[in-house]
Amino acid sequence: MSGLSLLLFTILLSNPLEHAWLFFGIACLGGISLSLVFSFLAAIAAKASQPSAIMAILGFPLIIPQLMLLMKIANIAFSDIVQNGLGQMISLLAGFDIMIIALAYILFPFLWKD
Repeated sequence: MSGLSLLLFTILLSNPLEHAWLFFGIACLGGISLSLVFSFLAAIAAKASQPSAIMAILGFPLIIPQLMLLMKIANIAFSDIVQNGLGQMISLLAGFDIMIIALAYILFPFLWKD
């Protein structure tokens, strides 16, 4: 979806990106991050009596830091000035992904025992 949006923006508005491959890579990593978090939350909410409330309560504090980090990283792809800290932000986003995978690995056996 990010690739299609980027193609559409490029056709209609010219290319606003200075680093297109960086933006596309970050969009893919961000999509993986969001899908990991929401899959993990859906698995937890499936066992609850009010799944929509659990998704909203648990999802908000987990998604906001990821979205803020993704916005900072994507902003670098639109700028023509080289900025410091890009590697650290990408590592932090990958660390979020690893943390969610580790939590899922630990908690899924307990969730699906019943």
